[in-house]
Amino acid sequence: MTRTWACVRGLACAALALGAGAPDAQNAWANWDQGKAFEEAQQRVRAGKDPLPGVRTCFWRYGPSSGDPYLNIAYPDAATFYWGAVFTVPAGARLHLEGRFPHARYMSLISYDYKGAPLDAVADYLFVPKPGSTNPFIDGADRRTAQRSWSIDVVNAERPTPMRWGVHLKGERRERIHAPQQADHPQQQLQYRIYARDRGTDETADGGLPEPVLTLADGRALRGAEACAQLRTAQPLVADLGALALPRERLRELIQQSRARVGPAGPATNPPTWSKTSQETSRFALYTHDFKVEPDVRRRDGAFYANLDNQYVRTFISRRFGEVWVMRAKAPTTPRTFHGDAKWSDAGELRYWSWCSNQGFGTARVNACVFDEEVPVDAQGFYTLVMSRAADRPRNAIPECGVAWLPMADVGDGTGEPDLTILLMRQMLGAGEFKHALHGIVRQEDIEAGMGPTFPRGRYMSVSAFETARPCLIEKR
Repeated sequence: MTRTWACVRGLACAALALGAGAPDAQNAWANWDQGKAFEEAQQRVRAGKDPLPGVRTCFWRYGPSSGDPYLNIAYPDAATFYWGAVFTVPAGARLHLEGRFPHARYMSLISYDYKGAPLDAVADYLFVPKPGSTNPFIDGADRRTAQRSWSIDVVNAERPTPMRWGVHLKGERRERIHAPQQADHPQQQLQYRIYARDRGTDETADGGLPEPVLTLADGRALRGAEACAQLRTAQPLVADLGALALPRERLRELIQQSRARVGPAGPATNPPTWSKTSQETSRFALYTHDFKVEPDVRRRDGAFYANLDNQYVRTFISRRFGEVWVMRAKAPTTPRTFHGDAKWSDAGELRYWSWCSNQGFGTARVNACVFDEEVPVDAQGFYTLVMSRAADRPRNAIPECGVAWLPMADVGDGTGEPDLTILLMRQMLGAGEFKHALHGIVRQEDIEAGMGPTFPRGRYMSVSAFETARPCLIEKR
């Protein structure tokens, strides 16, 4: 397996495509002066020369990932911010993180392997607050509390039992997250996520970024830059590039295979073929139509650093079938937090849901997303979503007319297929009593029946047809 040691944001090294364990890789590691490289990078940041927007620290060096203009890779939700950390806990030392709960819909820590497959996850409601503090993500809690501190141990060990994707484990608590070193390289990886920050808050939802506290074998506790130096947080990221975006030659093979199977518009079909992505199914199923489920085998073909608290369905939309894609579905209920609600409520069917327009696997970019509080819902609890290029957007595809809209990129999938767009739905932390949650669906053939009224039913049409079919009686200005 080929891996890449990627040095980012102007650090003093080149990206090296190296075979795992090869002599060149060992020499590169031996010659890597991480302290010097890190100090050079920090000097540039202090001088205002960091070209990337967003907050970062010596521990959370990667990110934030989100929609443009942030780092737009591995299909981020545009309503989220992700930060990544790579580090190695020294032998005999202990690491824990200290932070503050953000003013947002959701936060989590998730550990990953080098292929971008999730290993363990701790969502906000599972965190144990520090004495005197309140976890604002517990049912009935004060979301505006000033006392909102938490602490969690980071352990170099595999999670002892599998974790179910996308399920609200109500009533449980976690005091540690498992972030094991990789078998052939002593590197650990974590990501910190925030979804749907409250209106008016910064990228961290006014919670800041968690701080590492490293306790050495001799009992000394280090924080900040001292902890980062001992944790080697400036080491190059070891990652399979396929965890970030699919090599284009492989993508072309998949597209050609799909067209041999479904026709010249492939991998898109009409009506759309929906694929549920989880640890049991391959991310390539949209191309191959290999929807075989292996519930007892965790498929390690990577998952673009997927969130273990989410379940996904996705499909390809193609302009070859029409300029405008229109769909309608019932909206699952969720907490309403954007305007800074005073109390937390677990009454919703899901914690969060969104629809995203994405480019293909060769770029793994998000074009735009709309999440639950941004989607107009009618009196019967249903919503209408339209997708088109910006130039083809119907004049009544606006929230004032009760319609949500997502753009198709003019470049299509971003790798030479101008008509293709991926449409993806996220569902987060489904409640056990919500029978239409994606986490309850295993087989491909059960997606439509399992989603029930929340299943997206739609059709392709022209711009003028949608403008005619959906009158919008609002006052003109």
